[in-house]
Amino acid sequence: MVTNFRQQEILELARKDGKVTVDELAKLYDVTVQTIRRDLSELADSGRLDRVHGGAVIPSGVVNIVYDERRRLNEKGKKAIAMACATAIPEGASVFMNIGTSTEAVARELLGHENLLVVTNNMNIANILATNRSCEIILTGGVLRRSDGGLVGMLTAEMVKQFKFDFSVLSCSAVDEDGDLLDFDDQEVLVSRSAIQRSRQVLIVADHDKFTRRAPLTICSLRDVDVLFTDNSLTGKLADECRHWDTNVVVV
Repeated sequence: MVTNFRQQEILELARKDGKVTVDELAKLYDVTVQTIRRDLSELADSGRLDRVHGGAVIPSGVVNIVYDERRRLNEKGKKAIAMACATAIPEGASVFMNIGTSTEAVARELLGHENLLVVTNNMNIANILATNRSCEIILTGGVLRRSDGGLVGMLTAEMVKQFKFDFSVLSCSAVDEDGDLLDFDDQEVLVSRSAIQRSRQVLIVADHDKFTRRAPLTICSLRDVDVLFTDNSLTGKLADECRHWDTNVVVV
């Protein structure tokens, strides 16, 4: 239950940005951090927010954040991740890129690359790369998901299986503490799994927010990944597991 106007505004901020922090809210409303913590706890108790260290996020266990809102989340971090990922892709490579705001950021950083072959089920990526005249772009078939311009389903997965890619650049909705990459749409998961099977190297782009979110479906494990590009160092068991799996973690 929302008990005051401040809590309603906090909810609206969280829906817009994906996350709110205690310190920023205390400054915004000129109240104590204890007051904000109480607001966030009440919103979490009612199921409207999930508490994380230093703040709260929109619950994401079964429903994804609206795509346009996801574009605005951590834009600086996503750009840094995208730049590092693009640097790892040589000119003349064949690349598959899936649906996601992080993969779109990588596409922008590939605009200066020469002679790429890019296969994608993301219409936004195709439009971004269209200005790179030396880049050959192949859009998969499939069912159009109007919410984000994605093409998904069995037809998409079967087309992806016709290729052998040098790289797959993939994003996900969440990364679980055991290293599983998670998503919401079983049709999209099917496509990503097909790309992983048909790629010489698998590159994952996932900012730190993905490690605090949840989603119900498993794409693969980080053990199946060659390089993870992120903007926060991994800690504890997951960091140890990545070393054991020979999964290279690049922190920007």
